[in-house]
Amino acid sequence: MANSDEQMFAVLASLEQCRAALVATGNRESAHLISVAILDLRMKLNRLSEDDLKSLCDEMVQSDNPDKLRDPKLQPGQRRQPLLRVVK
Repeated sequence: MANSDEQMFAVLASLEQCRAALVATGNRESAHLISVAILDLRMKLNRLSEDDLKSLCDEMVQSDNPDKLRDPKLQPGQRRQPLLRVVK
């Protein structure tokens, strides 16, 4: 499994170089597609599910716009505990 992860990290590095080259040459749409592939690969490497990603996105939207995704169980001004923690 470690060898497989090492291969995936090498692929990830290649994809990030490709994305940088596409951005540098003005191919933003193609770079965006590569970004989606990078996100998918990082999720697999970190063993995150689509539900985990959705929860993270919901938390980000909540912090940007507190009224948009209000938890009805919480009092006004009270924040819920984060569902995910970013680990580098």
